[in-house]
Amino acid sequence: MNASRHDPDSQVVKQAINWALRLRNNRANVRLRAQCEHWREAHTDHELAWQRVQALQQELNSRLTAIPGAHVALENSAQGLDRRQALKVLSGIVLVGSAGWISRDLVGWQRWTADFATATGERRSIQLPDGTRLQLNTDSAVDLSFDPQQRLITLLRGEILVNCGAAAPTPLLVKTRHGLFEGIDGRFTLRQERDCTRLSVVSGNVAIHSPHTVDGLSTQAHSGQDYLVNQTQVVVAPPLDLDAGAWADGLIITRGMRLEDFLAEVSRYRPGHLGCSADIADLRLSGVFRLEDTDQLLAILPKTLPVQVRYRTRWWVSLERAV
Repeated sequence: MNASRHDPDSQVVKQAINWALRLRNNRANVRLRAQCEHWREAHTDHELAWQRVQALQQELNSRLTAIPGAHVALENSAQGLDRRQALKVLSGIVLVGSAGWISRDLVGWQRWTADFATATGERRSIQLPDGTRLQLNTDSAVDLSFDPQQRLITLLRGEILVNCGAAAPTPLLVKTRHGLFEGIDGRFTLRQERDCTRLSVVSGNVAIHSPHTVDGLSTQAHSGQDYLVNQTQVVVAPPLDLDAGAWADGLIITRGMRLEDFLAEVSRYRPGHLGCSADIADLRLSGVFRLEDTDQLLAILPKTLPVQVRYRTRWWVSLERAV
């Protein structure tokens, strides 16, 4: 591959994958093939994305030939899936494999294959079929499984706020890597980090179903309580120095928060690096800050703290002590 050529946009790659899946399930459709060729000819990036997807398929096929029956099983499975499901299957195989140009971006694949997702700095509100209001914070992704037998939200990455109503015939469950949470009523946030999931109950009650509790029973979390759930335990979390659900209104509300921690929170909503020098890391600030423009937010800080904001580039920002 020519390293000097740019990678096609992620949305174009997604389109190429969709074309490949449609043609896989409609091999004899001449009109569909003509439409695909027209799409490929519309832009050089379309053709580049198409060729890379084809190369990926060939690599996968060659690897599958080493496993008796695997290629046939994959073909049969693909025939019975819709495009969204097939895309998830393909992405799963890619992430196990070694196709570098596409498997290196797990976050990108989750955005493509998740039922709902947000980019960095984006927030999204969704009304679920049962009336539950689901809000996604920056850089988050969820899958939904709603049918007569279950109401399940799977948090793949990031943070969500759930606003649920009274008890229903089936419980409202949210699954993360670290546990299963049942929303009984009210509002609560779940933030999934690498090592733990933080539950903050804004109002109402949430049951934490985790195999890691000492007695195997559910932990009941009530309004105003915070819990950390990891691979070994469920524990009461120390109080936050910011409002856990304020982001849903586009705000960061702090109470004596360390400057370094505040900047780490703001950095979730903007691309690039944002940090500060060690000599000002422990400065404290309280206030209400709007997330709609993080550059404007940063410009406010020198008015309340002895700091100055330095832009090395648009994507590399650091705070230093004012001179």
